Amino acid sequence: MGALAYLACAVAAFGCALLLLRAYRASGARLLLWSGICFALLTLNNVLILFDLQLLPNIDLSLLRNSTALAGVACLLWGLIWDAR
Repeated sequence: MGALAYLACAVAAFGCALLLLRAYRASGARLLLWSGICFALLTLNNVLILFDLQLLPNIDLSLLRNSTALAGVACLLWGLIWDAR
């Protein structure tokens, strides 16, 4: 049951990333780019959670998955600060 929830989160984040990046390509608004990158990295984070907790429980991927989440949020924060100027 947990694997299904992790997979659903990854699919939802991928859908958000896809829609945001497609909207960026159409409009050129940079905030859409940063948001799309953030959700792409959060998709990777959700996939790594699935692998870490369900598929490969003997291998610790916590540093890698936390790094991808931090990178995603940092990209979004960078975009918010950079476009505010």
